[in-house]
Amino acid sequence: MSVMRRPAWWSVLLTLVGVLVFVRLGVWQLHRAQYKDELLRRYAAAAGAPAQAFDKVADQPPMDAYPRVRVQGCYRVDRLYLLDNPKHDSMGGVEVYAPFQPDGQSKWLLVDLGFLPGNGTDKAPQLPALPTDAQSLQGIYQPPPGAGLELGGNALTRQTQWPKTSVYMDLDQVAADLHVTLYPRVLVLDADPSAIFVRVHTLDLSSMPPARHRAYAFQWFTFAIAAVIIFIVLHRKRRNPHGRHSRESGGALQRRMPVNPSSPSAPKPMDSRFRGNDGKEK
Repeated sequence: MSVMRRPAWWSVLLTLVGVLVFVRLGVWQLHRAQYKDELLRRYAAAAGAPAQAFDKVADQPPMDAYPRVRVQGCYRVDRLYLLDNPKHDSMGGVEVYAPFQPDGQSKWLLVDLGFLPGNGTDKAPQLPALPTDAQSLQGIYQPPPGAGLELGGNALTRQTQWPKTSVYMDLDQVAADLHVTLYPRVLVLDADPSAIFVRVHTLDLSSMPPARHRAYAFQWFTFAIAAVIIFIVLHRKRRNPHGRHSRESGGALQRRMPVNPSSPSAPKPMDSRFRGNDGKEK
């Protein structure tokens, strides 16, 4: 005997579409996790790769790749930017960016000098002086840090003194503030033990790391399983409670009904007296 009721066509269609959508979303999240794992592996490998000439990748850097480059030029030491995003130190601090003009180029390159730990106050830490002569730099040519929520609009236009501070780094806003054209990526300098700056090569995927993609994939797969379970529960045949109740009630009523002594089928009461062997009643 079947334990399932015949479902309506629309319920089958709705469940099937829901399961397919949930599974597809889960697979997509797994693919995103694998993609970002690959980005992290490429970024880690770029730190040890040989440096190539900057002009080969300056205007059209390879997608999903982080070339390590070398470039010659001069700092614009009077135009520094501070990214107020304390992520390296419990006391807070700033990420310091300096414009850099490569030799023979009209475009400027924004250079990430590194993280400068705070001093425990709300004031920006003391910035070391940058060299004014020609420099040869090496580092990873990578996209700028994510902007996140740009609350309050462009903070650079409201500041008149340098260095300027912002809670996000937008290359278009920096270029407009400098009145120059910037290259599409920033140069993150190689680590230098003698530098005062903390330079840690990490790809900023904090908003959506691979582990979070996998957690979302598990959630979507769970939704697909839940949809199937709900479909089965709603279309399972249910026992009739009224028939069972009537049978039980009938049996109980029969046990409680008094028996008519005059009825032929009524059992005869046992005589409490009995006769002995001599025929006398005892």
